Amino acid sequence: MLYFQKWKIALVALCVAAGALFSVPNLLGPQQRESLPGWMQPLSLGLDLQGGSHLLLELDTAGLIKDKLEGVLDVARGAMRTGKMRYTGLSVQQEAVVATILGGETEYAQARSALRNAIPNADVEIDDQGKIRISYGEKARREMMEGALSTTLEIVRKRIDELGTREPSIQRQGNNRIVVQLPGVSDPKRAREVIGKTARMTFHLLDMETSVEDAMKGRVPPGSMLLEGLDTGPQGQKRYYVVRKKVEVAGEHLVDAQPTFDQGAPVVSFRFDALGGRLFGKVTQDNVGRSLAIVLDNKVVSAPNIRGPIMQGSGVITGGFSTQGANDLALVLRSGALPTSITFLEERSVGPSLGADSIRAGMVASLVGLCLVVGFMLFAYGLLGLFADIALLINMMLLVGCLSAIGATLTLPGIAGIVLTMGMAVDANVLIFERMREEASLGRSVLSSIEAGFSRAFATIFDANITTLAAAALLYQFGSGPVRGFAVTLSLGILTSMFTAVMVTRLQVYLWARRRRPSALPLPV
Repeated sequence: MLYFQKWKIALVALCVAAGALFSVPNLLGPQQRESLPGWMQPLSLGLDLQGGSHLLLELDTAGLIKDKLEGVLDVARGAMRTGKMRYTGLSVQQEAVVATILGGETEYAQARSALRNAIPNADVEIDDQGKIRISYGEKARREMMEGALSTTLEIVRKRIDELGTREPSIQRQGNNRIVVQLPGVSDPKRAREVIGKTARMTFHLLDMETSVEDAMKGRVPPGSMLLEGLDTGPQGQKRYYVVRKKVEVAGEHLVDAQPTFDQGAPVVSFRFDALGGRLFGKVTQDNVGRSLAIVLDNKVVSAPNIRGPIMQGSGVITGGFSTQGANDLALVLRSGALPTSITFLEERSVGPSLGADSIRAGMVASLVGLCLVVGFMLFAYGLLGLFADIALLINMMLLVGCLSAIGATLTLPGIAGIVLTMGMAVDANVLIFERMREEASLGRSVLSSIEAGFSRAFATIFDANITTLAAAALLYQFGSGPVRGFAVTLSLGILTSMFTAVMVTRLQVYLWARRRRPSALPLPV
């Protein structure tokens, strides 16, 4: 006997009401949406529908290894000096730190032990002539690259969030690439400048004993380096500074940076953490009267004179910034320094007019598909086809409501998933109705045929949808960007179509049968 429990009726009503609630924001205008709570928001449009910018970034793998080896070189020099070892030729060559240890087997063993303890994740090799080689193996390089990629992803996400971009898509691609999609950003120039800035800031003392002229002729002392300045001279010529290599305070200790004004000029104020504040206070206290160079990405931003100790752990960066330049520098400093430089391999923009055309085409395709499906069901199954069409409309509402609830971004592949879901939603009803027809042809009563149609077709419906759901899961796992969007839409569509076919259509048929007590199934011959 056809029976529908009360708790199932309540469940169907609750799910339909929830779907309607989450779908409503998509029908409201921008001003009406502002008054809605944060959990009740419309679907966001993707890059292909809204227009915006697409960027493909690649991490500088060689630069990352080189920077790591430069750090290894400093650690190796310190370890050998601490152990009072004699060495010569310490340098970075062919992706390794090399040197020659002076002495015999005892000194070689001492150097090997000290360097392995000082640099535990590197391979330390020494031959019979005392030539030492420190390098990173394949496993260490993979871990290094994985860590750099994860760090870069997080920093890029922070920088884009501070730009105010709504619903950006930031995803890794392969082992050293990142895809960034910025819906609504038609001019990617500023975004590219902010994202791509390494923002590695360090503080160094100027070398007051070496002139810039001597340094430009190649006479640079071992502990110093010649760096270009961001500012220019009186005639617009580039300025250069001779800077000590030793980092007095590293930018890793920065906890905040904000744009502000000093005597009417845009500047950037910064603040250190507790350790950075102590280091900054000590270097300013010990070097009153000297100049402290502020170096950003190997260029001197400014080199102010230390007039007195600065013990509060904060300061100001001046450098002839524009207001926008001060804002961008503060932004990248707050988000942290990239572990290595990045290269923009691809950059393209999608205009809003093209996005509008895509939306229009998607709407037309959806409406045509909906009309064809609705018309076919009415023609083929009459009143039962009408029940299926009502369930289809509820299915569309539930699908849009689910996508809105999880904060999904709608793309063209997502629209394709919705159109595909329309056919899949009525496919289950077709199986049920055909099963009813077969049962009725065997002489069963109307109620018995209806009950058998739903119960015996369920296994087939379940198997068919599970296989499609598995395919969607694989698309999501191994796909990226639009492919994942299609997989999400398809997966939710499968779940909502199963619910509407098995529960909503069945409830409608149950209420109709209970009220009308039909003597025959309302199916066209």
